[in-house]
Amino acid sequence: MKFFVDTADIDEIKDINDTGLLDGVTTNPSLILKSGRDIMEVTKEICDIVDGPVSAEVTAVDYDGMMREAQVLAKIADNICIKLPLTMDGLKACKALTSEGHKTNVTLCFSANQALLAAKAGATFISPFIGRIDDMSADGMELIGEIRTIYDNYDFGTEILAASIRTVNHVKEAALIGADVATVPPSTLKALVKHPLTDKGLDAFLADWAKTGQKIG
Repeated sequence: MKFFVDTADIDEIKDINDTGLLDGVTTNPSLILKSGRDIMEVTKEICDIVDGPVSAEVTAVDYDGMMREAQVLAKIADNICIKLPLTMDGLKACKALTSEGHKTNVTLCFSANQALLAAKAGATFISPFIGRIDDMSADGMELIGEIRTIYDNYDFGTEILAASIRTVNHVKEAALIGADVATVPPSTLKALVKHPLTDKGLDAFLADWAKTGQKIG
């Protein structure tokens, strides 16, 4: 599974990128607002840090507006992935941009039928929102499973990018089902390494090492 981090916080991105675990970054208008930065400036900085795809989202809701904004965003860097809403105009823009050789991320997916249309439109990534579905007392993981089955049935190349991830269990379950990518908040990605038995074992090793009175180097 690939790991993308869902943030526009430069310090967080640098920190995680240094671990070698980071495969890409996703941003959206809300994350840009939270960063307090100019979208062009902060997105360019992210693209300079990360080798993988960096999703930058259009804000227009009509086809012509999406295409205009996409052309501006695409000029930021070669690893820009244009993020588009799952609407008819968004799918039309997805098809056009994909045909031009751009990577695309179709976002705000809440049904298998929507995901099927995005794949037909040639999306590089489809972003089903697990957490928001769970918030409605439905099962976000069931949607991931449905999309995986449909994509495998027809050998679609669109990658399933599990989004709106709230917990480490979301990551595990998405990986078990076969999501290609998980985009997660920095805190969730860092939490994946945590386990109380790891901490307990390390404490025991360090205590025993201290008793030896030795040093390495």
